[in-house]
Amino acid sequence: MVRSLNLLAETTIRAKDMKPGRYSDGGGLYLMVKRGGTKSWTFVHFKGSGKDREWKEAGLGSYPSVSLKDARIAATNCRDRLRRGLEPIDTEVKAEKPTFGKSADDLIAVVGKGWRNAKHKAQWEMTLGDAYCKRIRPKPVDTVDTADILEILKPIWLEKPETAQRLRGRIERVLDAAKAAGHRSGENPALWRGHLQHLLPKRRKLSRGHHAAMPYTDVPAFVQRLRASEAMSARAMDFLILTAARSGEVLGAVWPEIDFGEKLWTVPAERMKAGVIHRVPLTDAALSILKPLHEARINDYVFPGESKRQEHVQLSVMAMTMQMRRMEVGEFTPHGFRSAFRDWCGDQTSFPREVAEAALAHRVGDSVENAYRRKDALEKRRKLMAAWANYLKAPAVRGHLRLVRGNQI
Repeated sequence: MVRSLNLLAETTIRAKDMKPGRYSDGGGLYLMVKRGGTKSWTFVHFKGSGKDREWKEAGLGSYPSVSLKDARIAATNCRDRLRRGLEPIDTEVKAEKPTFGKSADDLIAVVGKGWRNAKHKAQWEMTLGDAYCKRIRPKPVDTVDTADILEILKPIWLEKPETAQRLRGRIERVLDAAKAAGHRSGENPALWRGHLQHLLPKRRKLSRGHHAAMPYTDVPAFVQRLRASEAMSARAMDFLILTAARSGEVLGAVWPEIDFGEKLWTVPAERMKAGVIHRVPLTDAALSILKPLHEARINDYVFPGESKRQEHVQLSVMAMTMQMRRMEVGEFTPHGFRSAFRDWCGDQTSFPREVAEAALAHRVGDSVENAYRRKDALEKRRKLMAAWANYLKAPAVRGHLRLVRGNQI
């Protein structure tokens, strides 16, 4: 008589109130439920015959790390091995599974080759490193389970919703890559839909695409404080504010991009967010930062970082952020100075919108309009950046700001 198979239902297994005991799925596969609610799979078979017949059990893993579907596949493999006269479980020593930390590092090494922004890579390394994943980095990647993910996410889920969601997505991707490499099986414990969404509280709506920006009326006073510091991070931030550039563009700047004669900084397309060359007019204030650095240069980076291994490295992606924290200016970010510059342009000058957007390397209009607008308004932008540098020279008084007219500069 053929024994029945697939006796258990997924809804039954998921139930939190299952009583401790052994539940048969047929064909030797059992779900073991212990006191406290932990569940695991075991394959039961008999060895020998007559008086020598022995009851044997072979563990197949815990639930839900090993799903019902995967447990049935494993049980089928066990029955097949028994029919061939083999032990149900291959007892040969297997190669050790890589740790979560190694799996994360390997993934970053591969996918990071396609990232143009060094800051993006640093964020992945930080979040998947000791900052949040210290406890699971030494664990074999196939043993990372839902409890591990919840322990990582719960402390920051409501306090840092955007960071938590990005972290969850990155962990999910590491575990997916490990499964694709044959180091894991079963469902991904970091999966959101149908899994973690039932175990974590509803998040506050994320505010995407916006960085905390200092009001432009406060920027001149901040710049004066900044210029009192000789730190490389302070010089880089001063240059960033004067040029209204992105952090990655400033930190990755190299001397061949600077033309002192033409007073021009040309950022190549591969380092620009839009993938288009961006020419930045350099004011006297910006050049006053660059010239001493050029005379004392130690490598090709305009803003070099320190390396104990004597390598040529750029300033750290966190350097400017830490500079702002040391100056205790609240939650404002380096990227927010682009917004401050744009608000100043709109509120306090009569420069055309297109000129202000070009200064930020933003594309304005549709594809047809951009096709006809082939020039980048460099000379008009030179006047705009000179006005901005002049505004930053001395702290402004709120409510008494001079209107700068584009045709008077």
